[in-house]
Amino acid sequence: MAAADEIGLDAAQLEALAERARREVDEGLLPSAQIAVARDGRLGYVATFGDASEDTLYCVFSCTKAVTSAAGWLLMQEGRLSADERVADIVPEFAANGKDGITVEQLFLHSAGFPHAPFRPIEWDDREQRLARFARWRLNWPPGSRFEYHPTSSMWVIAELIERRSGQGFREFVSERVVAPLGLEDFFVGLPGGENPRVAPCMHVGDALTSEDYARLGVPEPPVTEVTEDAILSFNQPDVRAVGVPGGGGIMTAAAMALFYQGLLHGGAKDGPELWTQDTRAMARTVVSGDLTDPLYGKRVNRGMGIVIAGDADRNFRGFGHNNSETAFGHGGAGGQIAWADPTTGTSFAYCTNGHDRNPIRMGRRGVSLSNRAAVCAA
Repeated sequence: MAAADEIGLDAAQLEALAERARREVDEGLLPSAQIAVARDGRLGYVATFGDASEDTLYCVFSCTKAVTSAAGWLLMQEGRLSADERVADIVPEFAANGKDGITVEQLFLHSAGFPHAPFRPIEWDDREQRLARFARWRLNWPPGSRFEYHPTSSMWVIAELIERRSGQGFREFVSERVVAPLGLEDFFVGLPGGENPRVAPCMHVGDALTSEDYARLGVPEPPVTEVTEDAILSFNQPDVRAVGVPGGGGIMTAAAMALFYQGLLHGGAKDGPELWTQDTRAMARTVVSGDLTDPLYGKRVNRGMGIVIAGDADRNFRGFGHNNSETAFGHGGAGGQIAWADPTTGTSFAYCTNGHDRNPIRMGRRGVSLSNRAAVCAA
């Protein structure tokens, strides 16, 4: 790890960030948390709080979507996958029940129309069951007509596209084409059995808000989705961790995630081969969601190809801090996981915790507060 000042990070700002990250651990709300800040392709700061060490691994949940998306960008770059292709032309089994017109881009944008489609993680490695699931799925609304977050469904299909167009298993492709060239350690999409003792077990903390609480706070009550408490806790099971759920099963350290985002920022590892060309990175970070808005707050979703772009003054609704630039990009995860890079400062930041707060308002405020502090760490 580089000295913080060597890569242009401010020691006082890093300490302020650490103080905020440890606060809810010291208060007894969160069992542990881990943060990492990187710049110029190198780690500059790592800290862990609570019942964990710097070697502890965390499930980063939907932060994994950026990893799966970045794997897909490689195939686009090589001309083996196109955003405007119809999914059914690549995966004919998917076409049933009116899904034949869905495009690859709509999968990345969460506008494909099947946000609630069920899929049990352990079915992934049974090809017959996997394809039968795809065929049974039905649309909730016409593809392309709206945005509604697909917690896992669309990423299962993207993983299938990667397998069909690469000729490799999804996990193997990510490992060989993304993780290894970036030189990442402690970064898994599909956890080997021997690594399970290092993973911080997910647990729920705090009290859930009632409908009356939401009304009193003047904020809309979140809809019920597949991201239930039982679903979160299922990632404590070794067989589920081993699957490498493409929409939410990545397991890693905060340090590894921060370095992954340096790779997305610069196109590869420092002094390593270029993985994503400048054109590919520009394509991925171009907002292609237009006027699509999220159904809860009515804010523009500002989506690139599988990642979120900070954008305007509403960026805090998208998981960024007010101090992030409009060009910052990333993807958060259930329970308050944070991962982003900011091209304006060259900084990337990751935050992991195994304490999943039942109070989403408090969790959201924590995320904005942490990102605000991380965004000003560049000296």
